[in-house]
Amino acid sequence: MITITLESADSEAAVALVTELEDHLASRYPAESRHGLSVERLLSEGVHFFVSRVDGKPAGCGGIKLFGTDYGELKRMYVRPHFRGLGLGRQMVAHLETLAQNSGIDTVRLETGVDQTEAIAMYEKAGFERIPPFGDYVEDPLSLCYEKRLA
Repeated sequence: MITITLESADSEAAVALVTELEDHLASRYPAESRHGLSVERLLSEGVHFFVSRVDGKPAGCGGIKLFGTDYGELKRMYVRPHFRGLGLGRQMVAHLETLAQNSGIDTVRLETGVDQTEAIAMYEKAGFERIPPFGDYVEDPLSLCYEKRLA
C-alpha cells in the first residue's frame, strides 16, 4: 500500500530522506549548482512537505513552496533507489499539483540538475516544459528549470 502524508520536514523520516537526497546530489554537483533547501529552510520558508510510504516504510518525499498565488515550486523531490519504478514520483507530483490548485495556483515550477535524467523524463511526461531560470535561479550549465500550467 502506498500513502502520501503531510509531515514536518524535521521528522525522522523526512530528515533521513532529505539527507540521502543531499548526499546523492553532492556526489554529482558542486555546491554552487545545488539549490535544495535544508530541513531548517523547509520549515522556516513554509514548504508543504510530504513523505511517501510503501507498506509503512518511508520511500520518498517532496514538497511545494507557494509564492502567493503566482506559482508553486516543487522542492526536495526524491525516491529511494529500491522504491523506484513504482510510480511514487509521479504520484507525488500529482499530489503537489492538487495542493497548488486547491490553493488557487495554476502554475508549478521546479529546478533540477542535468544529470537527473529519470526525473527529467518524469517531469516532461507529466507536462512540464523547459523555461529560463526563474526566481533566484541564474543560468547554470548543470541546472534546468521547468514549468507546468495546471487546469
